[in-house]
Amino acid sequence: MSAAPRTARGTRTRAKLLEAAESVFASVGYHEASIVKITEAAGVGLGTFYLYFDGKQAIFDEVVEDLNRRVRHAMTDAARSAGTRLEAERAGFRAFFRFTAQHPALYRIIRQAEFVSPGALRLHYTRIVNGYIEGLKAAQLSGEVREMDPTVAAWALMGIGELIGMRWVLWDEEGAEPAAGARPDVPDEVFEEMMQFIERALAPDAGSAPGAAPAPTPNPTPPQEGTAP
Repeated sequence: MSAAPRTARGTRTRAKLLEAAESVFASVGYHEASIVKITEAAGVGLGTFYLYFDGKQAIFDEVVEDLNRRVRHAMTDAARSAGTRLEAERAGFRAFFRFTAQHPALYRIIRQAEFVSPGALRLHYTRIVNGYIEGLKAAQLSGEVREMDPTVAAWALMGIGELIGMRWVLWDEEGAEPAAGARPDVPDEVFEEMMQFIERALAPDAGSAPGAAPAPTPNPTPPQEGTAP
């Protein structure tokens, strides 16, 4: 469990602890991390830590939740001004890749959560997908997206973003783990190729798009000579 601060100073101290924990967990991993390392990185006393968090597991779960909240906010904020669902997809993916380039700890910590805190891992992905599902449902109602299971589509789209980001943001060219610090964004040519794939997958069928003319009714086969009409 974690305790909410009661003062502005407490809010700042708690934020410093979360920022330090994100850096420590990302750099040395959960098992090598310690509360001492976190408090030293935050520049606060060991006793101060326990005013806000019960232990290492509690602050790890809070770091996962904090990263999740920030990346969802970045994606939602970027997509808010989009005029269509496909424009929203483009803006949201751009924001996701930009966030992960600036915060590569997102990948490293979420991968640790699979073994350290499976519940936090599930919550992270579920929160992202739930918002995605609602957006796809609304786009289907307006005819912007083809008929499909929005839950399956949401998980598939999230998987695309996850792996494209891992390959072109997190990894170096040779596939090795990168050095610490901000990473480059996804190259434009990779982003455009990905978006073409997504747009083809989501595009409505020609006959179901808003304003599309109905398919012509085929003319009946004319009767053959010598047969009844």
